[in-house]
Amino acid sequence: MAFLSTILNRVVATSVITGAVALSPMLSAIAQTQTLTLNGAGATFPAPLYERYAREIRKKHPELKVNYQAIGSGGGIRQTIAGTVDFGGSDAAMKDEEIAKVKNGVILVPTAGGAVSVVYNLPGVNKLRLSRSTLPAIFSGKIKNWDDAKIKGDNPGVNLPNSPIKFVVRADGSGTTFIFTNHLSSIDGYFKGRVGANTAPKWNLPNVLKGKGNPGVAALVRSTPGSIGYVEYDYATKNKLSSAEVQNKKGEFVAPSLASANSALSTVKFPDNYRVFIGDPGQGYPIVGLTWMMVYKQYATPAKAEAVKKWINWVLKDGQQYNDDLNYTKIPGDVVNRVLQTVNSTVK
Repeated sequence: MAFLSTILNRVVATSVITGAVALSPMLSAIAQTQTLTLNGAGATFPAPLYERYAREIRKKHPELKVNYQAIGSGGGIRQTIAGTVDFGGSDAAMKDEEIAKVKNGVILVPTAGGAVSVVYNLPGVNKLRLSRSTLPAIFSGKIKNWDDAKIKGDNPGVNLPNSPIKFVVRADGSGTTFIFTNHLSSIDGYFKGRVGANTAPKWNLPNVLKGKGNPGVAALVRSTPGSIGYVEYDYATKNKLSSAEVQNKKGEFVAPSLASANSALSTVKFPDNYRVFIGDPGQGYPIVGLTWMMVYKQYATPAKAEAVKKWINWVLKDGQQYNDDLNYTKIPGDVVNRVLQTVNSTVK
């Protein structure tokens, strides 16, 4: 019996060792594919796109999880400077003085472009046109009533109400606001002097309502008859808001769309730092801009740096296919190649 017991013990021991050896590669693989999380925060303009990116990347890289908080471009820049995120998001390219405050260095990565819709809530008015002189006059406070002669001149035959305009603007620092005010400042000197191109301007308007993020502005316009505001185009379409046709540099009245935004952005030239400020494009829908992810040049660990590079490479190679689905323009291929060369050689 003792002999048989010894044999059985050896068989069991051998089986355990063999099983452990067999499992070793599997355990090693599991260890190597442990989830690594990247946390980002910033612009609400690209939030629907970034949320889609975060879902889709896991199909190719299940070990990588990306969280993105839509807190506004101002918040994204502040958190990037503070170093409390792995990447930031902004529709207003960082200024030189902001870049100088990022102790680990920063690269601006353009990820998409898009239109900012001028949305309104006027029951019975299904089509509204706003000229290059009328739109800035509305948002600088010169025009306060819907039946003002300038609005009526842009819209002959349209029954405009004799009621005050209710303005809906952003409550937070916003790249969408920058894109909007940058355009109005580019085409109207009075607006530029009174309001200016800014992420958080002082509006000095009557009947002002303030919404947090694009979702907040969209919700207020939808629920407030007599209101006018501005949101990223995808928020306008998803919330079924009416968008005004806006007059461009050629004198054409153009509705926001993916095609008209692509037309406007088709002639954009990207400098070495990839910062672009599009005030008044020569064609297409005139209120357009780009959005950027802000990534550091230096991360705390090599693993985090590699995860960030994996994320950016996926966004600019695989992720761009989702831009059209959500009404964002793509980044041109030659620009993608330049950006990836910068990121892959610089991020450590």
